[in-house]
Amino acid sequence: MEQDEPGEQGVRDGAGPRPEDEPGSGVVTAFGRQLKLLRIRAGLERPEFGKRVGYAGQSVASFEQGRRIPPPRFIDRADEVLDARGVLKALKEEVGRAQYPAFFRDMARLEAEAVELCAYDTHVVKGLLQTEEYTRALLAMRRPLLDEETIELRVSARLARQEIFNRWPAPLLSFVLEETVLRRPLGGKAVLRGQLEQLLLIGRKRNVEIQVMPLDREDNAGVDGPFTVITRKGGEQLTYMEVQGRSSLLTDREEVRLAAARYGIIRSQALTPRETLGFVEKLLGEL
Repeated sequence: MEQDEPGEQGVRDGAGPRPEDEPGSGVVTAFGRQLKLLRIRAGLERPEFGKRVGYAGQSVASFEQGRRIPPPRFIDRADEVLDARGVLKALKEEVGRAQYPAFFRDMARLEAEAVELCAYDTHVVKGLLQTEEYTRALLAMRRPLLDEETIELRVSARLARQEIFNRWPAPLLSFVLEETVLRRPLGGKAVLRGQLEQLLLIGRKRNVEIQVMPLDREDNAGVDGPFTVITRKGGEQLTYMEVQGRSSLLTDREEVRLAAARYGIIRSQALTPRETLGFVEKLLGEL
């Protein structure tokens, strides 16, 4: 009988992040069962299979039991070694989504498909724009406290979403942030400086517009809070809202139309993208 020996060593250490869904449930467990069946069919013990794919036997056990999320490179290599003919690779996208909190998984998929994304934020910098240090600082402030493994999982997942900036055809991306977001030194002044510098870099991309809503504005159509409008290929639009670990995805056409119109008004009330770059440079000079 195979056992999970805590002392096993392999080419790669660490078994990957834990799935955010409940233990023993979801696509991660289904993937693990399929992986084990294919490995047994191939006549390979965990240690031998682990050597062939470059992972410790203990890591393989964690993947098979659904306790850890296998990274894409493991899935690709396992599919080849086990001659699975694409069976494991077909699950790669769904397995990858399990790294996100359950309430965000639908939004992560929509982000990856978006041809246009418009986001208004009032409290913190949008996840797509965050530096690694800013993200880690925010997650460390969560209450109740998150364990270190969960923090690292979510940092990796958030940074992976930023692949949207490298996609082609390039999606159209618009962000409006309240001035207070850029003045709040979450994580310390060094973290804020790095975040502001990142905004300057991303804001100069041809398909990205970043705007600041100044504190001195007497009119602000965003008083109801943050939201994101996503446009998919074909023109379908949806609105995403999130608060206190809960999310809503609006699909009603009239509700989405109103949200898109509201975002248009917010953009018109904010500084222009060019003015915003100058504003961010001024803030950097004050730090």
